[in-house]
Amino acid sequence: MFEGLLNPVFGPLLNLSPFWVVAIISALVSLIITIIYKFSTNQNLMKQLKDEMKELQKEMKELKNDPKKMMEVQTKAMQTNSKYMMQSMKSTLITFIPIILIFGWMNANIAFEPILPGQEFTITTMFNKAVGQVKLEAPEDIIIAGNATQEIINNKATWVLEGKEGDYKDEKAIKIVFNDRIEYKNLLITTKQAYYEPIKLISNSPLKSITVNQAQKRVIPFNFNFLGYKGGWLGTYIIVSMIVSMLLRKILKVY
Repeated sequence: MFEGLLNPVFGPLLNLSPFWVVAIISALVSLIITIIYKFSTNQNLMKQLKDEMKELQKEMKELKNDPKKMMEVQTKAMQTNSKYMMQSMKSTLITFIPIILIFGWMNANIAFEPILPGQEFTITTMFNKAVGQVKLEAPEDIIIAGNATQEIINNKATWVLEGKEGDYKDEKAIKIVFNDRIEYKNLLITTKQAYYEPIKLISNSPLKSITVNQAQKRVIPFNFNFLGYKGGWLGTYIIVSMIVSMLLRKILKVY
């Protein structure tokens, strides 16, 4: 779905570095959201409500020593803020689905590092209270380091593999054989920024999931770690979009 809808628009950006992919998309989305917000809301009313909230906040600061009056003003401020939020809701509803689709495309294309030809990677299967053995079958261009058949330990089994460049799907997909049941996991080995969804969830089976353990993509082009954020695409998108949105609102006089 994401490929059909968004690849013709955003696909060419994948030739750029991940940071510029995120920066361009977040700036473009922020511009569209700001324009929609401006023309889908009554800006005169929004300005009036915003000015009223500022005045009420100023009053509350001046009434610190009079809790009763301050509570009355605080109630008015909450009512005004509620009106402001209700007016904003229309633009939020308009932009919600497109943003979800764009987030899905970004997660499907720049969230993880690709698996490179000749690079070792692991595949992990997770079970729900299972014991015994599970087997991984790979196409001839993919080598399994160690035994193809693994013991299930603590409801988990892991294989180390490496392979040649290729799109391993359908009849060429990785096969997990357990209790005479076969589950398939598509795999892409490439030098391009592309991959299949790393995790496949399975229902109605003791086998819960098959995971290709791929490293998360670092979008920020330098080492960075702040409160657990390590430069991934989502945090970068939020930071860039906040900065761009603030600038656009000032330039376009959006309230």
